[in-house]
Amino acid sequence: MNNIINGLFIVATPIGNLDDITYRAVKVLGECDIIICENPKHSLKLLNKLGIKKKLIALHDYNEHKIIDQVKVVLKNKNCVLISDAGSPLISDPGYNLVQYCIANNIRVTSVPGPSSVVSSLQLSGLPISEFAFFGFVPKSKKKLEDLIKTIAQETKTCVVFVSSHKLVIFLDCLENIMGDRSISICKELTKINEFVFRGTPSNVKNKILEDKENIKGEFVAVIDRQTSKNQDSDNIDLYNKELRKMATKFSLTDIVEIVHKFTKINKNKIYKWLLKLKK
Repeated sequence: MNNIINGLFIVATPIGNLDDITYRAVKVLGECDIIICENPKHSLKLLNKLGIKKKLIALHDYNEHKIIDQVKVVLKNKNCVLISDAGSPLISDPGYNLVQYCIANNIRVTSVPGPSSVVSSLQLSGLPISEFAFFGFVPKSKKKLEDLIKTIAQETKTCVVFVSSHKLVIFLDCLENIMGDRSISICKELTKINEFVFRGTPSNVKNKILEDKENIKGEFVAVIDRQTSKNQDSDNIDLYNKELRKMATKFSLTDIVEIVHKFTKINKNKIYKWLLKLKK
């Protein structure tokens, strides 16, 4: 006998450790009529472990409207489950249009909460998390990545982004160049056997990661400290105008950058650009 109410259930699934499935999620998955998922082959691993056999429909960004037409009759008369490959659906995953359709057509939508890499990474970061901003996956192009980091650098909330393994070092380099010694954490393979959290400045974290090539493998979530008076370049570089002019007559640019950064924590790139303007 089907005991769950008709409509759409947004069900969170494990982000790595299959034991993290909730009792309610198992019940809903077992009693639903169809399961809408990103990748049926991937979802079958979880369903097979749970002993659940259901019709699976693949939902992607490019076929979402087609799938809505396919399941709209079922949504009104039966119950559907929306799951992603891992974690809480809709967070950088398809499904937004499906939910919008249900709301517009008075079809019941409910959430079955559970694992979330965003929440787990915040909890493990050691950074303030009473307020946070989520930016999804980092862009592919370096220019867009730099633009994103410049935006994050001004954010007064702790920030979370997803980073793929092949973009991790480039991402850390950009963080160091733009944010200097801002505190960050890089969470690797959350809830899995190889889970690890690297904490420190972008430079420190990068050095730790590069100690072993195995550290580069896996899935990563980055958490970046918010902008505060303490970490926004320690203050305006113009406050040191007089001192920098004096140093410029005695030391090389490289030496000045190192000395000023050590005592003020102002971003090295910012000091260097200011000195170049001074030389003109």
